[in-house]
Amino acid sequence: MEIPNPASKPRQPDPITVAEVEAIAAKTLSKQIYEFYASGSDEQKLLKRNMSGYDRLYIVPRVLRDVSDVDTRVEMFGSKLNMPIGIAPSAMQRLAGRGGEIDVARAAVHERVSFTLSSQSTTSLENVMAVKTSQGNSTPTPDFWFQIYLTQDLDKSVDLIKRAEVAGYKALVVTVDTPVLGNRVNERKNVLALPRGMRLANLEEDDADSAKTPTPTRNRLLMDARTKHDAKLVVELGGGEMHASNLSWAKTLSFLRDLTSMKIVLKGVMTPQDARLAILYGADAIVVSNHGGRQLDEAPSTIEVLADIAHAVRGRIPIVLDGGIRRGADVFKAIALGADLVWIGRPVLWGLAYDGDKGVAAVLNILERELSRTMALAGVREISEISSAYLAVANPTFGVTKL
Repeated sequence: MEIPNPASKPRQPDPITVAEVEAIAAKTLSKQIYEFYASGSDEQKLLKRNMSGYDRLYIVPRVLRDVSDVDTRVEMFGSKLNMPIGIAPSAMQRLAGRGGEIDVARAAVHERVSFTLSSQSTTSLENVMAVKTSQGNSTPTPDFWFQIYLTQDLDKSVDLIKRAEVAGYKALVVTVDTPVLGNRVNERKNVLALPRGMRLANLEEDDADSAKTPTPTRNRLLMDARTKHDAKLVVELGGGEMHASNLSWAKTLSFLRDLTSMKIVLKGVMTPQDARLAILYGADAIVVSNHGGRQLDEAPSTIEVLADIAHAVRGRIPIVLDGGIRRGADVFKAIALGADLVWIGRPVLWGLAYDGDKGVAAVLNILERELSRTMALAGVREISEISSAYLAVANPTFGVTKL
């Protein structure tokens, strides 16, 4: 009989839900870093709506169907993926785990899921792409995409876009919902500085030997401006390097089409009208996103606007959705309402804090298993079979109403 060692700590059981992974991350990360990632804007109402919106939808199951072999695989721009769950761009991932973007990329390659790198990453876009290319040609790997905030002077974005294309990124994800930063109260009160040896690797020169101080960027100064006059002054002094507030459909899409052969994906579309304009002006895909509740706090949740946007798009371009995905059933509901792919952002960071690339893979495995189980219980064998016929909405009086 093995005698227990009282000096050794009992091994904690592996988390089996995304909520449990987040609970571990909340204890692992410093309070400041956890709240930086977890917080939304203003009163954080949208942050909560993004998740609670799924609870108003029910899945109506069909029975006596052969679901002995459920298939979660999908394809996006010719890239074969193991599941309709991808990794959203999120900034400064090394704050969540020392491997940062490298660990996230490794998990994406291993699990064969879509991965989008933030331009505000703490690892250079070239070093992240090396994770994919190091696999060689014998093992097919998912395409990597690159996210960018266009600058007030569009020419200042050119070099970064060209770097991404040369490195091998297949799509350029242009964030279009950030003419100014939302009122992120937590960030304003607790200005976050990158520690020594860490930098925004795509945007700053290497200065690893100097200690970073919490000096606000111009975009943060704009968020902190107390009057309209102060805000205007910050923009005027920005030298064209601030987030662009002067974008327009014709000018911006024409600029991008002339500059790159990468697919153009617009992130931040929240209305059918803008979805139609995205198609009209040549976008290759859209992301239904409210920036994880970090911009306009009074906006609707993404799941609430998805069906109308999908109706407007009518399958002409792919629709990606992010915001509030925490369960495999959430993924099912989003696909049923018209999404081709969903992104997860914060859950990836929680996985990274939990156990690096293995933690990110654990989050993806949890969601994939929940999705495949949900599909089987609903009577669905393939992603293409999921439709609104399997959904009902909570009735405010009694019962449910089929969609």
